[in-house]
Amino acid sequence: MSWYRNAVWFVKGLREYTRSGYESASKNFNPADVEVNVAGRSFLVTGANSGIGKATAKEIARRGGTVHLVCRNKERAEVAKGEIVTETGNQNIFLHIVDISNPKEIWKFAEKFKNEHKLHVLVNNAGCMVNNRELTEDGLEKNFATNTLGTYILTTALLPLLEKEADARVITVSSGGMLVQKLNISDLQSGNGTFDGTMVYAQNKRQQVVLTEQWAKAHRNIHFSVMHPGWADTPAVRSSMPDFYQKMKNTLRTEAQGADTVLWLAVSSEATKLPSGLFFQDRQPVPTHLPLASTHSPPEDEEKLMEVLEEFSQKFKSTSPG
Repeated sequence: MSWYRNAVWFVKGLREYTRSGYESASKNFNPADVEVNVAGRSFLVTGANSGIGKATAKEIARRGGTVHLVCRNKERAEVAKGEIVTETGNQNIFLHIVDISNPKEIWKFAEKFKNEHKLHVLVNNAGCMVNNRELTEDGLEKNFATNTLGTYILTTALLPLLEKEADARVITVSSGGMLVQKLNISDLQSGNGTFDGTMVYAQNKRQQVVLTEQWAKAHRNIHFSVMHPGWADTPAVRSSMPDFYQKMKNTLRTEAQGADTVLWLAVSSEATKLPSGLFFQDRQPVPTHLPLASTHSPPEDEEKLMEVLEEFSQKFKSTSPG
């Protein structure tokens, strides 16, 4: 059935995920939803030096929010921070250099951050699509380390801080590619069979949807959501999917269009009127499975994913410096 899932997903993508899909959907948007002042609220955005992360951070800054940029590359991050401050006039922009593929580094950062700042909204945007199987210095497959384990550790480490605030939110940037994957907990680090970076990425994005659903059940005081930005023209797409980019470049969404639903989920009062744990596209909750796609997983697999990630998480917490 994988050929069927891929074909249905691609046809759906051509119709909904491109720029024309956004333009069609946006006719039903209420501009007032995001015309808000969020001064006094604190936002943390990972992968914020380019693409959707930077576009999100910039729009939050325009609305007066305090924005913490979490980035891996210091030079590019400094440039992004300068651009955001200059364009928005908002001086409350803070930079943190953290590699989201390094669990010990995440723990160290989170413990320090909890002692120094407050947090209302976490945006898990950082991600990667590595097309060959690479291991981090901790022996973790790089896509899994960044997209799944890094997202899990940062979120769970910051939950106590979020729990203290009113209207706390966690938004995770996933992908419609997850629609072609069923949760596979037997090979989380993609060590078996032929390695396909696109499918590994899609599996990680399915895992993020499951994480969001599980967190929503466990933490009722926080509003969790996961979203698909559509197919946007970002540096990550250009570098990770060059063939796709060449074919689709004239139809891709802008970075701001890709970030629109992230912004809406982060600042709009309308977003939190909807249940926690949903998957969004263009400001609307959408199904997490294609019709007839057989991608549903049993509850015990979803619970097992949480258990395994918690085990990984604690292992790296116990060895983290400081």
